Amino acid sequence: MSLSARDRAVSGRPVRHQPAELLRTVEDLHDAAAHFGAPGGTAVVMTMGALHEGHASLVRAARERVGDKGFVVVTVFVNPLQFGAGEDLDRYPRTLDADLEVAFDAGASAVFAPSVDEVYPGGEPQVRITAGPMGELLEGASRPGHFDGMLTVVAKLLHLTAPDLAFFGQKDAQQLALIRRMARDLNFRVEIVGVPTVRETDGLALSSRNRYLSADERRTALALSGALFAARDRLAAQEALRARAAALPGTQDRADALSRLGEARAAADAHAVAQAAEGCAAGAVRAAARTVLDDASRAEPPLVLDYLALVDPADFTEVADDHDGEAILAVAARVGATRLIDNIPLLLGATMSTTFGATQ
Repeated sequence: MSLSARDRAVSGRPVRHQPAELLRTVEDLHDAAAHFGAPGGTAVVMTMGALHEGHASLVRAARERVGDKGFVVVTVFVNPLQFGAGEDLDRYPRTLDADLEVAFDAGASAVFAPSVDEVYPGGEPQVRITAGPMGELLEGASRPGHFDGMLTVVAKLLHLTAPDLAFFGQKDAQQLALIRRMARDLNFRVEIVGVPTVRETDGLALSSRNRYLSADERRTALALSGALFAARDRLAAQEALRARAAALPGTQDRADALSRLGEARAAADAHAVAQAAEGCAAGAVRAAARTVLDDASRAEPPLVLDYLALVDPADFTEVADDHDGEAILAVAARVGATRLIDNIPLLLGATMSTTFGATQ
């Protein structure tokens, strides 16, 4: 399938300097890259298909970086190596025709959609990338071997596409961290670019698996983003309270200042005052998120929590209660038969709380 510039002009889609092509073989990929991939650089967006607005945002970010004359390739490949026993490999949606529309409309030069035999011509590879200690935490603990399979195919696709830039969504924060670590540790000559999470209007993070949710399950699933936003808001309120306490005249003792504020405010602030006085922003963040998730566990249908973790972005280990600096609040849960993940980046211990890279 190829969509010419004239076809796109007639259809109202943006006209580009290159034809948009569907590539099925490695040979076709190399031919297209050699023909088109010089002036602005090459960018890759790796997907497993079932493309949605979140994927489109990655393609648009890639197109913006390389310009109209750059080569943007979207890979569509459902990688069997990263699915464990009982996971949804056979159930995973395959919607290539719709994927082509999303990719080309967002600015892709080509879509590389190989078969399993094309990617693994000798069968499943005997030599694979190992994710290491970070790959055994959170998603890795819940899905043993998942990150080894993910990194193996990402490494292979980086070799095949030879990009200057590779774009990945921050919704899969642990995946993004591991890809960055692999690129650094193994000297891949590519810039790994994280793109903020795209959310639906109700706050649910865009995911190919959202289509599995019934209307009732979707209402329950909103607790994932709701928990993250409650934690973010609690952090903002606590840091604002600490800033007010620091500005009170006549005391050098922050705990005393917070107590004075607490006496002047409504009783509902007492818990936040106590936590702020002790400097445990991390504890306040966890507690706020946990309250929302606990409520959802009693909903019908219920949310079944896999994990809630406040982690260091560098290695995904849990941060201490007195942690200052960047952190990621990550959550995973099942609603019905569907497993969903979400996360939000936070900055703990700043004068004012903020997020770095999240979009609601």
